[in-house]
Amino acid sequence: MDHCCGHKRQELEALALHSAQRRVLAAVLIVNLAMFFIEFGAGIVAHSSALQADAVDMLGDAIVYGLSLWAVNRGARWEAGAALAKGLLILAFFVFIVVEVFSKLIHGVPPSSGLMLGFGAIALVANLVCLALLWRFRSLNINMKSTFECSRNDVTANIGVLVAAGGVALTGSGWPDIAAGAVIALLFLKSALGVIGEAWPAWRAAVKYLRN
Repeated sequence: MDHCCGHKRQELEALALHSAQRRVLAAVLIVNLAMFFIEFGAGIVAHSSALQADAVDMLGDAIVYGLSLWAVNRGARWEAGAALAKGLLILAFFVFIVVEVFSKLIHGVPPSSGLMLGFGAIALVANLVCLALLWRFRSLNINMKSTFECSRNDVTANIGVLVAAGGVALTGSGWPDIAAGAVIALLFLKSALGVIGEAWPAWRAAVKYLRN
C-alpha cells in the first residue's frame, strides 16, 4: 500500500513538474516572439546590424521554446531530437547574421546609437526575465538545458548591443555595431556546436535503445 501511494505521489510530482515547464516555456516564447518584432523593426529604422542580429536571436529562441514545449513529456528520443533541431536552427541563424554583417560592410551607414541603447536595454530586461523563469529547470534534462543555454546567450548578446551602442555614440562610426553583430554570430556558432555535440549522441542512444 505504501509502495503504491509512494509511486502515485512520484507520478503526480512528475506531472506537476511537466505542467510547470509548459507554463514557463509558453511565457518565454511569448516574450521572445514579441521582442523579435519590436527589436527587428527598431534595427531596420536604426540601421543596426547588432539590433537585427539580436532580434533574429529572439525569433530563434521563440522557435526553440516552441520545440522545447512540444518535447516536454515525450521521452528521451523526442527531447534529444528537439535539442538537435535547436542546434541546427541556431547554426542557420549564424549564417544569416554573417550575411547581414558582410552586407553592412559593403553598404552600411552609421546606426542610431540612441535607438540601439533604448531597444537594446528593453531586450536585456526581457531576456533577464526569461532567464529567471528558466533558472529552476536549467539542469532538469537535455531539452531544458539547451533552452536555458539559448536564454543565457541572449543576455550576453544584449550586453554586446549596449556596448556597441556606446561605441557608436563615442566614435560616430558604424564599426562597433558591425563588430557586435560579428560577435553575436560567433556566439551563435559556439552555442550551436555545443548543443549539437550534446544532442546528437543522446538522440542516437535513444534511437538505439528503442530499436533494442
